[in-house]
Amino acid sequence: MLLIECPWCGPRDERDFSYGGEAHIARPKNPDKLSDEQWGDYLFMRKNPRGLHLERWVCSGCRRWFNVRRDTVTDKITAVYKMGEKPPAIHKTAKRKS
Repeated sequence: MLLIECPWCGPRDERDFSYGGEAHIARPKNPDKLSDEQWGDYLFMRKNPRGLHLERWVCSGCRRWFNVRRDTVTDKITAVYKMGEKPPAIHKTAKRKS
């Protein structure tokens, strides 16, 4: 069971949320000018990474959407941020020379 922290309601059980797909997908500015293939790509083609992934979630308590950075292998959530904000930077551990 995931514990997700809503930016407005605080930590809640995953049952209080609905998954909304990949985050940061921009709607085409002129959708009527897209070919069927381009429209299909926009609607259906999404990343399916092994590892860190940016996702949209909605809270059933406050009904607000927000973004989550989640590792798809471990389900560990490493960041939660509001819609319109940029994802927080990923801090990499420096490798030590032996």
